[in-house]
Amino acid sequence: METVLIVDDEKNYPLILGAVLEEEGFETFAANSGAEALEILKNSDVDLVLTDMKMPSMDGMELLEKIKAKDEELPVIMMTAHGTVDKAVEAMQKGAYSYILKPFDNDRLILYVNKAISMYRVIKENRRLRSAAELQYSFGNIIGKSKVMQDVFDTIRKVAPTTATVLIEGGSGTGKELVAKSIHFNSLRRDKPFIAVNCSALAESLLESELFGHEKGAFTGAVAMKKGRFELADRGTLFLDEISELSQSLQVKLLRILQEKAFERVGGVRPISVDIRIIAATNKILKEEMELGRFREDLYYRLNVVHIVLPLLRERQEDILLLVDHFIHKYGDERKSSDPVTGLDQEVERLFYDYSWPGNIRELENVIERAMIMCPGEVIRLSDLPKDFKGDVKEAQFLDSIPIDAKLYETVTSIEKMMIKRALKLTNNVQSKAAELLGIGKSGFNKKINKYRIY
Repeated sequence: METVLIVDDEKNYPLILGAVLEEEGFETFAANSGAEALEILKNSDVDLVLTDMKMPSMDGMELLEKIKAKDEELPVIMMTAHGTVDKAVEAMQKGAYSYILKPFDNDRLILYVNKAISMYRVIKENRRLRSAAELQYSFGNIIGKSKVMQDVFDTIRKVAPTTATVLIEGGSGTGKELVAKSIHFNSLRRDKPFIAVNCSALAESLLESELFGHEKGAFTGAVAMKKGRFELADRGTLFLDEISELSQSLQVKLLRILQEKAFERVGGVRPISVDIRIIAATNKILKEEMELGRFREDLYYRLNVVHIVLPLLRERQEDILLLVDHFIHKYGDERKSSDPVTGLDQEVERLFYDYSWPGNIRELENVIERAMIMCPGEVIRLSDLPKDFKGDVKEAQFLDSIPIDAKLYETVTSIEKMMIKRALKLTNNVQSKAAELLGIGKSGFNKKINKYRIY
């Protein structure tokens, strides 16, 4: 049963309107002031607010603004006399669903109420479906319904409540930091710091100070003591991104911290104990780095207690449209056009499925953000995509048609034969025209015909 809140400073008016609406099957609340109405809204589920425009203390306009600040989609119908029609129109510009002129007959009131309630019913259903989809397909801010991503979510659920060290592997742009944050914010450490460090972003000397901190005077420029990321992350989580880029000496220090739960600042001698959880990430295969001697074996096994491998976007194609929808909503407010973008043109959809996405989710987000700016209508079309992206799509489609294990000479030979045959067919076997079409000399063309025995 839908609920209508009726607000009017005339004591009996909400009761009279309430009786009319209750006969139509609605539940009603009555309020004689804006403050009373806000209290009801705070403690009750309401599907429509029917409020008078002119009231003492807090008028209908102010009440509307306060309602919209809490729920911009809750419909509000303004009741107004002829003298305040301009105000009612202004209220609609500020988000009111409609206005109704006093005095009005009951049938007109019921018509207005039914329309507003029907609209809000659709909005609530969309909210419910969106929440259900987010619950089913997302973990934190990670989106995916594919089997491979559901397996990732399952691992996160199992490892998050523990203190186990986690190693995340995946290509650039696959969402490694999002996974690390999901583990942290679903753990018992969620109220403690999440500190991230990119191990490839700083030179070794700077990275050591960044990680462990330094004492005053430890080196030129160390004019004061500085706490490092390990110290700042105490009782929380330290995320070491691009862990494979750590130097051998820093690998040794990290191993010691994992073993002893203590370290010294650069230039210091006093051990500092820390309680931190380490989550490491890399876009390389760390086991291969270990086998090549570039990463310590003992550190590898210390980090690799729980191993999560994030798939490339082309390996989870069923998630592409979910991600597209997410980014369309994310960048919807930045559009210059008044028309909301609702999705992709079918041709763009096909291209997105065919494309190899070397930049993974980060690249997809970039393409959608740009398209949202360029798109003049409700559907993203080919013309809204970056030109270099459309070129890359053609290249990706061509490369995808070639087997991964294909040999270069055999592939080039096969393509050359097909092009010669096509040129002859298009020119009715006139060799001079076929050679001209391919942009080569006639003698060279004849040699190729003889080579491939095309007669």
